[in-house]
Amino acid sequence: MTEYNYWAIFPRMPKKVTIGDITVRDGFQHEEKFISTAAKKFYLEELIFAGCRNIEVTNLGNPFLMPQFKDAEGLLEHIRSDGFKNRCAKKGVNYDDICFTAITIREPAVDRAIELKARGIGPDRILMMVSTEEEHHFANAGTTLPEYWKEAERCIKKCTDAGIKMCGTVSTIWGSPIGGATDLKDAVEFTKRWLEIGAHDIEHADHDGSASAPDVYRYFSMILDEIPDPAVHIAHFHETKRVASASILASLQAGIVNYEATMGGLGGQPANFLDDCPVKGTGEYYYEDPRHVGLVSLEDTLVQIDEMGIEHGYDVDRILWLGRQMERTVGRRLRSDAVINGRTLKEGHMQFARPGLKARKTKLGEGPGQNVPKDWSPNAVLPEKYKPRI
Repeated sequence: MTEYNYWAIFPRMPKKVTIGDITVRDGFQHEEKFISTAAKKFYLEELIFAGCRNIEVTNLGNPFLMPQFKDAEGLLEHIRSDGFKNRCAKKGVNYDDICFTAITIREPAVDRAIELKARGIGPDRILMMVSTEEEHHFANAGTTLPEYWKEAERCIKKCTDAGIKMCGTVSTIWGSPIGGATDLKDAVEFTKRWLEIGAHDIEHADHDGSASAPDVYRYFSMILDEIPDPAVHIAHFHETKRVASASILASLQAGIVNYEATMGGLGGQPANFLDDCPVKGTGEYYYEDPRHVGLVSLEDTLVQIDEMGIEHGYDVDRILWLGRQMERTVGRRLRSDAVINGRTLKEGHMQFARPGLKARKTKLGEGPGQNVPKDWSPNAVLPEKYKPRI
């Protein structure tokens, strides 16, 4: 007989997850207009008040390359201010439960994070990244893989001394937009390398939307077989083919408990054009249509997980409201369907009901819960040819 209990079929699947938000960093980095510092502060605060406890604040790389983050220090000063801490207390948010992350792909940015930490406004956690496909890695970091690993090792030692956690990202797990197909075993090995040199946790990234659900399940099963502590692992999926929700489901089935998303599915490569001026960014975009390179939508992912009955800690309705505000901030319709269609309500949407059903049932002599004619048997009798064969 078929097993109907989903958690019995997938015993590793969690009953509780953590969803980090990376809108203000990864989401905004692909926008070709400057998002105001006031807007960034607003979304940082509101996302935290709505339940987010792991949030990316900014990128500490060179603002000449990515001028979207020229306000990095101002944002860090804001989230470290007494005013914000007091607002957290009034909202019932334990400030010490929040982990603030900044991206620091190269060593100068890591040094900047450490200097900011010494000034009392630094991040709790920073991030460096390798790709298993070296051409993609070189495009992002400008180094070979061996020289970057040595740089990362130095940086982790500095961060440990400074009291900053380091997240090691592994990219191109399921394929590279430059070099093509990759081997899942390489990403497992790279994950172990990060942990060997002292990384605190690992972001497993599908940066170009290459993943398919079977390969996501296979990969994360391989990862948890080798490194079974689920707290170490974070799933990061981009949405280029409208199939990333399947990747979320497959990673849940494998046992992953930590996820990242952006509001409206924003994000992608750093912009090479800002406002009215070309900027360096990280060079040419990988895609012919750069509008479709963002992450999984926080709104849709949250609704998906919420309706599965998995605990997540967010105020879903507040996030859907924020999603509508985000569309006004960036000035276009974004990719969250939940923002438009809302949640699946158990009480339904009775405002759309056609008038007259109750009166018609009364006229026909039908009871309120009657769904078949009175002279039919109470239960359907299935013809023999359709019955299951033992």
